Amino acid sequence: MGLSGALARLAVRATRVLVVEVPGHWATRMEVEHQLLRRGWRPAWTPADADVLAVCGVPGPELSELVDRLWEQMPGPRVRADITSPGTVGSALDAAAALLLDTPHHRTDAQERAQEPEIPEDADHGGHGGMGHGGMDHGEMDHGEMDHGEMDHGGHGGMDHSGHGGMDHGGMDHGEMDHGGHGGMDHSGHGGMDMAPGGIALAGGGEDRDGLEMDVLHLPLGPVLPFWPAGLVLRCSLQGDVVVDAEASVVDGAGAGGPGPGPAPAAVVWCDQVMALLALAGVEDAAACARRARDALLCGDEDAARDAVERLDRTVRRSWLLRSSLRGVLLLDRAGLERHGLPEHCRGDAHDRLLSRVERIRAEAGGTEPTPAEDGGVPWAVVPDLVTGLELASVRLAVASLDLDPHPAVQAVGHG
Repeated sequence: MGLSGALARLAVRATRVLVVEVPGHWATRMEVEHQLLRRGWRPAWTPADADVLAVCGVPGPELSELVDRLWEQMPGPRVRADITSPGTVGSALDAAAALLLDTPHHRTDAQERAQEPEIPEDADHGGHGGMGHGGMDHGEMDHGEMDHGEMDHGGHGGMDHSGHGGMDHGGMDHGEMDHGGHGGMDHSGHGGMDMAPGGIALAGGGEDRDGLEMDVLHLPLGPVLPFWPAGLVLRCSLQGDVVVDAEASVVDGAGAGGPGPGPAPAAVVWCDQVMALLALAGVEDAAACARRARDALLCGDEDAARDAVERLDRTVRRSWLLRSSLRGVLLLDRAGLERHGLPEHCRGDAHDRLLSRVERIRAEAGGTEPTPAEDGGVPWAVVPDLVTGLELASVRLAVASLDLDPHPAVQAVGHG
């Protein structure tokens, strides 16, 4: 018993946490990330890899159903932590750590839980067409395909971002995985595609530009993805690896589960977005600088924030990996900006937008305001148009490179 207890306590030190952010509850999610770093815990990217499910905020009905599906797919020993505010993060994680050591609790949980996650018989969940992460069940997923070996879970970096072609955060994506047990359903957004045994989506027929019939695969991305806008679901129609059509929706109408803390300070949002892009690109040291700057700005530590931002700027400008990974991703010229009604700071490719964002952070951290031309975010309604024509491997990078508005004003938008 003594040896078992010692091993259990040792395992708790390496706890992996799957974080679900309710739209609008950015402050709680950021505090969870900060606390994980302090404890030496690591984020999990799939239910199969998680020990703790941390739900940041109070989810609405759609997201609640998805969270329940995620919970069903987690192996034991498992703990769920419902965290309603930043101030309760520490106590919630302490309680989760204690519960992970409660052997009788886990024995009871194992006896009572279903042997396999249940998939509802009513296949057509119109409202969940965007939630259906259709494709791959986490319980059946080959972790070799995800290339966890190449991913540094602690720093969010270490990914081989040739990576987005190999590991493919866009393609291996949690968007492909059945986060909510919705794989195998014929969602309204899936165009009635056929499903193979196990709920894996199969391609259907579609007409190519030259009039020939080609396979079309309908792939939803989101809403639970690392470094992805909370609540966004992007349903992509693919011919080969190219997005030929896309439609976006917002789970629970972006915050129907309860009010969050309100809009985040601009520099904090920019640091968080930069961290996401750098993490997806696999530049761990730069992502860590962006995270430190974000946390320092949240705490009001101006000196630490300026120091972290200066290091971030130097690292980003010197990184050959970033240039090779982001050059040419979602290139927008002046005509493209006018067509989509986008601000000037979106001009160029993902690398240009990254440099522009870092410069805006430097100005904010240094006490000067960005010029009026730099103000304004990207409406979620234009995302489907922007990703149409991109290769799937670059979709995640493209979305992360955009300064998206935090709360969309529409519940569903499509590419037209």
